[in-house]
Parts: sequence; structure tokens; C-alpha cells
Amino acid sequence: MKFTDLVRIRVKAGKGGNGCLSFRREKFVPRGGPDGADGGNGGDIFIEASPGIHTLADFEYNKQFKSENGEHGRGKNQIGSKGEEMVIHVPCGTIIYDAQTNEPIADLVEPSDRVVVAKGGKSGRGNAYFANSVRRAPRFAEKGEDGEERELILELKLIADVGLVGYPNAGKSSLLSAISNAHPKIAGYPFTTLSPNLGILAVDDQRIVVADVPGLIEGASDNKGLGIYFLRHIERTRVLLHVLDLTAGPFETVKDRWELIRKEFENYNKDFLEKPYIVVGNKTDLIYNNQILEQIRSFMNERKIPFFTTSAVNGDGINELIRVIVDTVRLNPRPKGKTRLYSIKDESLSPSSRSLEKVKIIRLGDSTGFRVIHSNLEKAVRKIDFNHDDALPRFSRLLKRFKVEELLEEKGAVAGDNIYIGETVFEYMPEEASR
Repeated sequence: MKFTDLVRIRVKAGKGGNGCLSFRREKFVPRGGPDGADGGNGGDIFIEASPGIHTLADFEYNKQFKSENGEHGRGKNQIGSKGEEMVIHVPCGTIIYDAQTNEPIADLVEPSDRVVVAKGGKSGRGNAYFANSVRRAPRFAEKGEDGEERELILELKLIADVGLVGYPNAGKSSLLSAISNAHPKIAGYPFTTLSPNLGILAVDDQRIVVADVPGLIEGASDNKGLGIYFLRHIERTRVLLHVLDLTAGPFETVKDRWELIRKEFENYNKDFLEKPYIVVGNKTDLIYNNQILEQIRSFMNERKIPFFTTSAVNGDGINELIRVIVDTVRLNPRPKGKTRLYSIKDESLSPSSRSLEKVKIIRLGDSTGFRVIHSNLEKAVRKIDFNHDDALPRFSRLLKRFKVEELLEEKGAVAGDNIYIGETVFEYMPEEASR
């Protein structure tokens, strides 16, 4: 399966069902009252972390997600059913961003972590809701609201216990195959691994996830080579395993490659340098001069850096390395994760700011119309169904409540001008509006 760790998707939550305009009509009940019920809310859309998924490849082909609309209300006080919610499953370790603002929404780490990414639209109220002692037979009902629609970016950062890092062709894939049950594609040239490979090291009661991160080169933190595309997968590892190719050249070459990788870590994220790590000199079966091996061993011992030698081909040192990996992982347990939700403040949507919000009137560029701006007013107008008999009087009362006519007059509106409130357009007729 293709490994994909960055995708863009669009989600649209279900629309709320319309309220029903209905009156009770039964034999021997000459004056049946209103019995139009409310609609059902639209279905929400959730994104949930699932342990059985390891890549975002499915989203390469399926990028549009829409939940179910709420049912319309019916007569005889039959409330519409709520739209069925939709759950989108992603790998553990997926971060969700708003594609328009690049603001993070949530970081789903553990299995079953979930977050709502699009709220279903609220239902419209039926005419039975509006009946009271004064208004006994309301001849209007509300339309349901549209569900939220947004574009999201999903970024996967693998959750692995151990990360194998090193220069291209250092033998990381072979080493992963030797210490775990993974069977990666292996060949003898740089950049054989073009996507992370995962293996499971099962020892006693432990299942250790090992990730072979594609080879890094100088400038990776500046996105050279495979660059930042794979550096992200090191962030969540508990232990790093630096794999050195002992056949890469003289001692200085092997040492410089290790130091360059450390430098790239520092440039990308200094926290990488704080992670526990082990250094492995690989390909001992191809060494013809033990002087390089002894120089590397001496260099690491002087700095008290754990150093081991292996041959992934013939198995030399593999059992000892497995034991050290298990012991190191046990000493550095992964903290129990939880869904991390990012709070995005939007003062324009807060209840306090809504209550203080003033109606704004903007003259349009063509001088033939005006736009009325007020979040609560726009929301109320969207729910009016102008096909109902009492819709226009209700709309008129709404304009009076927000003093829209007076504000339009102050801005110079005259009869015949187009007035825009959200998606609703009406012709300004002050005499009719005041009736």
C-alpha cells in the first residue's frame, strides 16, 4: 500500500430538516390547531483515530465527505429524525488542520480519540412551536440551517517506539528486517526507502513498534533530499537508533555523517537531541580494516554513548541489540496520550460579542444596493421560508426589531434599492416595511 502522510479533504455536515407548516385536520375537530413539528438536526462529522490504519493513502482517492441531512418535520407533531453522523477513521498520530487558516484543530494520538470537525445544521421549528395565547394559528415555519463545510489538512506523524535514522544506504531497512517481523524492500543504492517502514519487535509481553525513517542528508531540515517530509516521523519516537555505515569511508567520513544528522535534528527540533539514543555500526561483515571500527568505538566510548556493532546480513550482534532496545524502551515509557484539542478563539462568534454587535450597512460599489451585516440577523433571515403566508410580516417585524429601515435611510437608501442580508435579496420599499 502506498504510504501517504499529508492529504487535503473537504467535509460537509448534514443540513437541518425544515420545520413543518401544518394544522390538525380530523373529523369532528372543526378548529384543529397547528401541529407542524420541528425537523431533525443534520448529522455531525467526526474524525477518529483507529489502530488498524497506518497511512492516509485512502484519502488520495476519496476527498469529499458528507453526512446525512436531518429529516423534515411532519404534521401530527411528528418530529423529523436526526441525520446520521459520519465517522472518518485515520491512523493514530494524525494532526488535523484548518486548510484556510493552517490553525491546528486536534492531535489524535490514542485509539478511539475523536473530534467533531463539522457540526450538523440546526433544525427548523414547525408552526406548532410558535403557537401561543395571542398567536393561535401561526402560518409559518422555519427552514433548517446548513451544516458546516470546511477544508481540512490531515498530517500523519507516526507513533513508533524506536526510530531508525541514518544516511541513505546505511542498512536501516536490512536492520529493521533482522530485528522485527518487517519485510521491507531492500536494494544496494541510496534512497531505496522512499517511505517509512514499520516493524514489530515482540519480546515477552512487549510489542515495540520500530520505524525505519528514510535516509537523511545534510540540509534535510531545509527540505533538501527527502527532507522535512520524513523528519516529522521522528517527533513521537521514544528512542532513536542511529545506524552508521561502517563501509562508507575512513573514520572521519563515518563520524561526520553521524554529526551531520545530529546537526539536522538540532536545526529542525532541538528536542530531538534530548531523546535517548543508541548508535549502531552496521555492515561488520564487509569490513576489511578493523581500525575504522576501533576508532568509532573509541570515539563513542569517550562520550559515553551506547555503541553496538551488527551485521544485518549474517545476524552478528542482532540478539544483543534487541536486548538493549527492549531495556531502553522499558526505561523510557511513552506517556499515556490523550486527544489534544487546540482552542481557536474567534471573538466574532462569542456570545458576548454577538450581543454587543451593531448592525452595519455597507453601500455596494455599483451604488444600487446595500448590504446589511449582523450575524444574528443573517442567521434569522436564513431560516425564514418566504413561501409561507406569514413569512413577509415576520420578516418585516425582524427588520423593525433591528432598526434596519432607519439605518438604511441614514445611509441614503431609496425605494427600489436592492438590500442584501446574507443570501437574501429584497427590494427596499419603506412604506410597505412600516405596515
